[in-house]
Amino acid sequence: MHAGGPADALPTVCILAGGLGTRLEGRVRVTPKPLLEVAGEPFLLHQLRLLAAHGVREVVLCVGYLGEQIVSRIGPERFGISVRYSFDGPDLDGTLGAIRRAQPLLGERFLVLYGDTYLRLDYAAAVRAWRRSELPAMMAVLRNENRWDDSNVLYADGMIVRYDKASPTPEMKWIDYGLGGLESRALGLAPDGERDLSALYRLLAERGELMGYEAEERFYEIGTPSGLREADAFLGGLGRAG
Repeated sequence: MHAGGPADALPTVCILAGGLGTRLEGRVRVTPKPLLEVAGEPFLLHQLRLLAAHGVREVVLCVGYLGEQIVSRIGPERFGISVRYSFDGPDLDGTLGAIRRAQPLLGERFLVLYGDTYLRLDYAAAVRAWRRSELPAMMAVLRNENRWDDSNVLYADGMIVRYDKASPTPEMKWIDYGLGGLESRALGLAPDGERDLSALYRLLAERGELMGYEAEERFYEIGTPSGLREADAFLGGLGRAG
């Protein structure tokens, strides 16, 4: 739980919730992925409840596909979190494009979270470590050894040495956990036409400007049918336990 005062406040969290969810096929034909029912309620409510428990008070939802449904279902506030919305342009912006479009709402320093992930880590501790590093970007990582997906990070001494989501190499034992942090100045490093957030992270790692924060608990995601089943079982179990 987050227990700090204003000086210790967490930055705004940008949630990337505009994807098409193509790997889920028919499940997202009329329902956007963040609103898929998981353990009895829309997944996004689980995610927002978790963030609220860690002290998050400001969220910007980047929405695209069926985004009006998300606005209607979530509204301007949930669990004490102020929720604002940034819509993709006529064409889907991609993850980096969506962040750039939302930049006026995000401030100089913000967290980035994928809208299909449930991440159990100490968000405040991650932010404190990032601030101490004085680097423009942070990526949470998990030692993965190809267990839950292809490992895509070479991590050493608190730094992301190399990150390659498209072409991971055997020496990569860690995986991008799904939580990042960016200063607005970092957004200008990628070419104007670049739409993929992973390309910016890769460039930041090459420049020695991407710190790593170690997560310890496995992540849950709803981007695939198998991931959706696992998340439903896990979050359903939490409900029964408490």
